[in-house]
Amino acid sequence: MSGLRIPLDGLDGAGTARTTNLLAPNASPMTLDGTNTWVIGEPDAQSVLVVDPGPDDEGHLRRVAGHLAGRRVEAILLTHGHEDHSGGARRFAEMVGAGVRALDPRHVLGEEGLADGDVVTTGDLELRVIGTPGHSFDSLCFWLPSDGAMLTGDTILGRGTTVIAPDGDLADYLRSLDRLRARAEVTAARVLLPGHGPMLPEPLAVLDGYIAHRRERLEQIRKARAGGARTPREIVEIVYAEVPEDLWPAAEWSVRAQLDYLDDPGT
Repeated sequence: MSGLRIPLDGLDGAGTARTTNLLAPNASPMTLDGTNTWVIGEPDAQSVLVVDPGPDDEGHLRRVAGHLAGRRVEAILLTHGHEDHSGGARRFAEMVGAGVRALDPRHVLGEEGLADGDVVTTGDLELRVIGTPGHSFDSLCFWLPSDGAMLTGDTILGRGTTVIAPDGDLADYLRSLDRLRARAEVTAARVLLPGHGPMLPEPLAVLDGYIAHRRERLEQIRKARAGGARTPREIVEIVYAEVPEDLWPAAEWSVRAQLDYLDDPGT
């Protein structure tokens, strides 16, 4: 896809015509290469939006502030409140003199939060808010129509698949995937910009893969239970046997969410 900027040496500096990723130095099995902090604005504009300042890492926050080169931050936006995305928000807000907008009021700094359907602007640029609960109760995605780009936070990752966190819900997540898939098709989305991992230039294929993967996992868990597995740990050892053991605790979160889903008579 023309207009994408993909560095040869990694994710840092990647982006589209109106977005740039500044990678936080918090790589781990859960955060992949680190948290993607997205700076969004028209190329010659004097103001920008910053999505997910990342963890409370002074060096990273100062680097993001320095990247602005004198441009004003209209608002700091959070895809959700998990620490690897929001931990540095308050400190970054102090640095740049901007408010923090999020769905969860606990993370809002200033008078405005965020909700599904909101439109956030800076100059002539519009960013549209899409409610996508599931990974967490407060997960949001942002649609940037001028680049055909969707910022997905942890709802869609650049590699692997998303964990359903303890404050998330699988039924919500499946509905959110369906919603994003429909939105991506209607808008002819060209790229997904995740909260971790590389950009994804084939949104429909990625979303179809995510939806299929969730259905497959549910069927695997049904079979594991039919075979005698009862506890989340027993199911993880069967269904997630190919996953490194240091990720099994996170896999248990997803298994618990899937068991809740399967045991809900309304699903």
